[in-house]
Amino acid sequence: MTYLSPGVYVEEKPSAVQSIASNGTSTAGFIGMIGDTIQIPVASEDYDPAKDYTLAAADADIKPQSVIDAEQRVTDLQQQLSGASEENIDALQAELADAQEALARARAEAASRAGAENLPYVLEDFTLLAEPGEVIMCTNFSDFTKYFGSFSTDPNHNNLAHAVYGFFLNGGTICFVVRVRDENGLDTALKRFEAIDEIAIVAAPGLANRNVWGKVVAHCANMKDRFAVLDTAEAPAETEEGDLQPQELTVDNPNEVIPEYTKHGAVYFPWLQVVDPASRVMDPKNKLGSGGRIYIPPSGHIAGIYARTDTERGVHKAPANTPVRGTVGLRYKISKAQQDILNPIGINCIRVINGATKVWGARTIGGDSNGEWRYVNVRRTFINIMEDIDEGTQWVVFEPNTPDLWDKIVMNVSAYLTGRWRQGALFGTSPEQAFFVKCDFETNPPADRENGIVRTIVGVAIVRPAEFVVFEISQMAQQGG
Repeated sequence: MTYLSPGVYVEEKPSAVQSIASNGTSTAGFIGMIGDTIQIPVASEDYDPAKDYTLAAADADIKPQSVIDAEQRVTDLQQQLSGASEENIDALQAELADAQEALARARAEAASRAGAENLPYVLEDFTLLAEPGEVIMCTNFSDFTKYFGSFSTDPNHNNLAHAVYGFFLNGGTICFVVRVRDENGLDTALKRFEAIDEIAIVAAPGLANRNVWGKVVAHCANMKDRFAVLDTAEAPAETEEGDLQPQELTVDNPNEVIPEYTKHGAVYFPWLQVVDPASRVMDPKNKLGSGGRIYIPPSGHIAGIYARTDTERGVHKAPANTPVRGTVGLRYKISKAQQDILNPIGINCIRVINGATKVWGARTIGGDSNGEWRYVNVRRTFINIMEDIDEGTQWVVFEPNTPDLWDKIVMNVSAYLTGRWRQGALFGTSPEQAFFVKCDFETNPPADRENGIVRTIVGVAIVRPAEFVVFEISQMAQQGG
């Protein structure tokens, strides 16, 4: 620019820093195997919404104290939630969900004792609006029910419905859902997921067999930007009525209850027990003795815990030692001795710890065999860092391949990794200990430059979880007289 008059000139100069943003890690993709029509319980024409059918018997005009107490607990929590501070909302929502389930159980028990007649519900056909292979984005459970229907009598559909419900209940905010009629449609569903960059977690709730596991894991490995959350089979056939023996959950098990070893996914065991609305209203007198309780695969709830942990702490925090919201029990109760066998091979147990149902494992499938990739948070953090750098450095393409460009790459990637270190994702007391970025004449020899290649070497020290906490305690000599 030519300056003609004396004075001060302020000019805009493009910054050399091209900010690298962090991509989301908590959006899930769910696959379900469902036909075109399901049956869901709906109120019949003579249903009176003002009537409490759980206390419909003539000799049950007065509510039992258990129901009164449960109703009061729900009311109290709803009032607390309306004025809660932001940091208390999640805890109160979890308490409210538990209280609402306790109220449902109290009413069902009261109805059973009173001999109430069957509720006026009938089964009605619901034709799914979502076509096979059509991907539907859901931001709440109502979005799901609009296209896929509510809880039903179809086991495969109900597994998917409970998974999506559990995802939102446990902290998820966005998911993509697709259905297939049979396993032949799985390839099409996964192909549709390829076009959705936001997906970071993939699950097929209840579809627990080697064919499905293998395809979901292969999809995640090929895409390089997502992680599989898998379910075991509900139970080995020979232990259907008995206690599980840990040695029955191995990769050599002829019942094939767990997937092959992989660093691209995690598997969770056992199945969760929940109160199923469809089962409860169709059996109000509890003739089946279940109180509407069924067992469901855990992957949807776990995906929600991934999302909640990512939001509250970051993807570098292991999604474990975390309560599973919306459960009333487990298919099997796992002891420490049993987990001693399952944890090293990467079967993440869900256990009752201090009275709470918690995720008590953070291993990729294969555990110790996966070496540096044996922890879920390490693998997912690495995936996230790779994707962030990939998408945040697209501006480099077709720039002159010179030392000036190399310096800009080092500066921008270093700035991004410094931010991740400050967040607690990288280990070290200084950025120099946490990572390195190298892009110079050594990494870019003449042969590579002639072929249009610019090569950068990045090393990161991702934090590992404190999986084994050891306190060495001994007596000390008594002091004084």
